[in-house]
Amino acid sequence: MSHVKKGESDYSVMPEMLERWSPYCFDDQPVPGDLLLQCLEATRWAASSYNEQPWYFVLAEKSNPAAFEKMLGCLLEANQVWAKFAGALLIAVSKENFSHNGTPNRAHAYDLGQAVAQLSLQATAVGLHVHQMAGINLSRIRQEYAIPDGYVPQTAIAIGYAATEPMPGQEGLVGRDTKARTRKKIAEYVFSDKWGTSFTTK
Repeated sequence: MSHVKKGESDYSVMPEMLERWSPYCFDDQPVPGDLLLQCLEATRWAASSYNEQPWYFVLAEKSNPAAFEKMLGCLLEANQVWAKFAGALLIAVSKENFSHNGTPNRAHAYDLGQAVAQLSLQATAVGLHVHQMAGINLSRIRQEYAIPDGYVPQTAIAIGYAATEPMPGQEGLVGRDTKARTRKKIAEYVFSDKWGTSFTTK
């Protein structure tokens, strides 16, 4: 089992894009605070509609066991099985309305996604890995963290170091981490002229 799982691109891209992947087997050590702050700094510089920056995060570090267990309990059970080994957990939240006029922000979840994408690439650049998950208990998150109306918990994020060897309790997860990374070809999802007509360069 290797913690390096590099993808193969058809065209040249940033190396972090090919080195980024989502492990199930983390090595159970905390993430240094300075590296967490670097990853969070990356979210600050994401693009957003009207520069609203509608993203918010609740963070629980492995070095604070009570906080970590509280957040772990907000994940669906299937995710708790592997996420308990991560060095830190985050809940990603987006704000539904614009601050400047109170009208609905149709792009709030989209913009949060951009911020998390930047966090993921920054994590890869400093030797960390991120695994995002939609399997969360929304009502429990709202209750545990007193998230107000108008703010929507969207996903949870596990961040840490990928394990080079499975730890006790991770044996059944190794197969997921050793699968090859595959992606659709550009022609499968980039169209021109009309839907379903693949874009081709001239």
